[in-house]
Amino acid sequence: PAVTSPCKILKCNSEFWAATSGSHHLGTEEAPEFCTALRAYAHCTRRTARTCRGDLAYHSAVHGIDDLMVQHNCSKDGPTSQPRLRTLPPGDSQERSDSPEICHYEKSFHKHSAAPNYTHCGLFGDPHLRTFTDTFQTCKVQGAWPLIDNNYLNVQVTNTPVLPGSTATATSKLTIIFKSFQECVDQKVYQAEMDELPAAFADGSKNGGDKHGANSLKITEKVSGQHIEIQAKYIGTTIVVRQVGRYLTFAVRMPEEVVNAVEDRDSQGLYLCLRGCPLNQQIDFQTIRSAQATEGRARRKGPSLPAPPEAFTYETATAKCREKLPVEDLYFQSCVFDLLTTGDVNFMLAAYYAFEDVKMLHSNKDKLHLYERTRDLAPGNTAPLGTPPALWVALLCLSQCWLCLL
Repeated sequence: PAVTSPCKILKCNSEFWAATSGSHHLGTEEAPEFCTALRAYAHCTRRTARTCRGDLAYHSAVHGIDDLMVQHNCSKDGPTSQPRLRTLPPGDSQERSDSPEICHYEKSFHKHSAAPNYTHCGLFGDPHLRTFTDTFQTCKVQGAWPLIDNNYLNVQVTNTPVLPGSTATATSKLTIIFKSFQECVDQKVYQAEMDELPAAFADGSKNGGDKHGANSLKITEKVSGQHIEIQAKYIGTTIVVRQVGRYLTFAVRMPEEVVNAVEDRDSQGLYLCLRGCPLNQQIDFQTIRSAQATEGRARRKGPSLPAPPEAFTYETATAKCREKLPVEDLYFQSCVFDLLTTGDVNFMLAAYYAFEDVKMLHSNKDKLHLYERTRDLAPGNTAPLGTPPALWVALLCLSQCWLCLL
């Protein structure tokens, strides 16, 4: 099984937030219930203290609990069962409606100019990367890698082996740091890992903190434990994080101006969403898929790998992927590739949801589907797999016309 952190501070954070959502706006009659939830939160952090010793989110939570205990005059002794607190009516939350204009990207940065040009980046599966320039790559990138690193936020993913002894990897941990920005938001950290997809930041909050424009950064839970969305209006950015099966997917919509907001441009080479994976980390997608078609199973270069738990042939993998992805683009081919390398049907859903996120986030609807570039014909004048059939029909017609002219 893939390696994951034994520190469960994210679970403590999300449980406390679920129990106390809106409670700090309630009257004094709810104080005992809030203190009960706070003691339960403290008890949860103590249980995970040994495994979280070096985790910044853990230490932030411990200090936050102490502060809240003092603010609400809570005793450290007492019941710790999680109460069900009254929730607030819609609209009565941490959000403020009078945020300064600078905390709304489109209003502040482009008041007298054309609308910004938005770009998209996504990471899913084993793992497959779609960059801000619509380049599609399949990469190894085992371990921790930066996806985004600019003046406003950092995103880092950790990819771990899907199977023991295999070079197939998938995203098991995700960290997003939103940097403090003027009068809009405080610095906020979001962390997710396998089986832990919180609907709050690491400090338990759901928005940008105590600043006047806090509502310009907020988290919305779409499906509990499976799908969250983060809106950062002050930089015109939307982030979607999903857990599909055991692994995470990431998708973002971001203005080009924010994408390129990097002080040290020499460091952009490490920024995967912008520059793509290093050459030595890229996998020759077409070559391996051709081998899959002829051999019936994907084999990476190197020693013989253990068989996946469920054996897919090229034909059964293709049929399975076609259930969710009828267009044979690179998302479809990624699905086939992942089923053959992992045997895990959840990777089909990962490819499906990745494309659904593209449909929602990509600003150019003509570029939703991606196909491989036309390459030299394979032996026997057969078209490379994944090339749109209509294109090859057109090329064949043109070649016949040329022969007639000769």
